Amino acid sequence: MYILLALIGACALGIGAHYLIGGRELRGVAVTPGIATAVSAIVYTALQWAGVGEDSIWLWLASVLGAVAAAVLATVAIVAVRRRSDAEAKAALGI
Repeated sequence: MYILLALIGACALGIGAHYLIGGRELRGVAVTPGIATAVSAIVYTALQWAGVGEDSIWLWLASVLGAVAAAVLATVAIVAVRRRSDAEAKAALGI
């Protein structure tokens, strides 16, 4: 049940990251929190299977803060790709 704490923490921090990263009009509101939550679940589960205990700070840092860092990087990449593709589409249409 501790995994829920990691998922809720990653999702909440992902919501905050969504509002801190520019280009919100180029992505959905659930992209950053969704990525953070999914990565948190994968990392928490992988570390549990690897034998890291729930009392280890590394489990919590990796599954919460690491997931948010991965979500921030993915979101920045998504925004950059979207801006580039929008600029190419505008240039192709002569706008």
